[in-house]
Amino acid sequence: MKTIRLKDGKERSALRSHPWIFDSAIAKGGADSGETVRVEAHSGSFLGWASFSPSSKIRARIWSFDESQRIDADFFNAAIRRAIAARSRFDIQSNGLRLIHGESDGLPGLIVDRYDDTLVAQFLSSGTERWKDVIADALLAQTGLTKLFERSDSGVRGLEGLQPVTGWLRGEGPTAIILREHDWQLSLDIAEGHKTGFYLDQRDSRKKFSDYTRRLQFQRVLNCYCYTGGFTVAALAGGAAHVTSIDSSGPAIERARANVALNGFDAERTTMMDADVNGSLRQFHKEGRTFDAIVLDPPKFAPSAAHADRAARAYKDINRLAFKILEPGGVLFTYSCSGGIGAELFHKIVASAGTDAHVDGYISERMQGAPDHPMTLTFPEGEYLKGLVVMKAADLVEKPSHATISNDSVL
Repeated sequence: MKTIRLKDGKERSALRSHPWIFDSAIAKGGADSGETVRVEAHSGSFLGWASFSPSSKIRARIWSFDESQRIDADFFNAAIRRAIAARSRFDIQSNGLRLIHGESDGLPGLIVDRYDDTLVAQFLSSGTERWKDVIADALLAQTGLTKLFERSDSGVRGLEGLQPVTGWLRGEGPTAIILREHDWQLSLDIAEGHKTGFYLDQRDSRKKFSDYTRRLQFQRVLNCYCYTGGFTVAALAGGAAHVTSIDSSGPAIERARANVALNGFDAERTTMMDADVNGSLRQFHKEGRTFDAIVLDPPKFAPSAAHADRAARAYKDINRLAFKILEPGGVLFTYSCSGGIGAELFHKIVASAGTDAHVDGYISERMQGAPDHPMTLTFPEGEYLKGLVVMKAADLVEKPSHATISNDSVL
């Protein structure tokens, strides 16, 4: 077994059971792509068994912190069994769920979603790529299913020195699927679209938005970055009179239209816009158009903390514009899926946006990913999705503003 030894003092995160070992922490040692290595502290004491990635800044990802553990087929069967068992404890109102959430389930670089009778997997690290066949067999054995589609086309694979791969890995069948979620249905195609074909992590937020719509009787709803219309359908199911949905992807807009029809809603209750969100928000403000409820669920603006400052400005701008066209007493559901933007910083960004828009608001709820996308005690990076539900209150007296945003404060 090959060994990597860390620099003095670089063992602290591993001693806290954090799975990532960065290249800058390694004093010596190496291995082939995906090969299992023994990770040792500078003193020579055992820290963990990890997969090695010669190309990535995350040079090793720890599979196990147990020195007696063997990384073999039994290991993967057991890890997948534990992850599936954990999902059985969650209240998931859908036939689509995340079965494996990477590091949070002790399987760094592996994402597996289940859509009805079909599994869709992303092998995003050198370690999961090396063990792909073993993992595929384990997934089918533990679920009793026969179909597994691979969507290893994320840009993350490039950081690992891996090429994108898509297609049937086990079995075959139609890639078009109808997803049942709460009181509605949503169509998707696992061979295309974002992630593994859909945003399962917003399942509970969509239900929450539908409940707010019903309780507060929203009439005019705006769904920004609507993708295939999940929040649009949720708003219509909650009784919204009209929903305007915006996305810069023509195919996504067409899928959103199809999802409205799939649920039996009148197309006249919707306006679908293939357009830029930022520009549309500015135009609405110029025209004096307002909405009772707005959803801001943008794509990832900050893939890492290094992009946080630039992303903060982008998040602030869209939230400021949303506040300006939100009716008093209206509700903003605003999100960030950027790992480089923490929950505290996101709160500051939205607060600063409100100040610049000269409004105040009540934060009625904090939102996060659905429970099948867990964050664990030892891997806080799992909290990539965070959101706020803000009820617009009184307008503020306009004052000169020189607000700036940083990772430390909002001035």
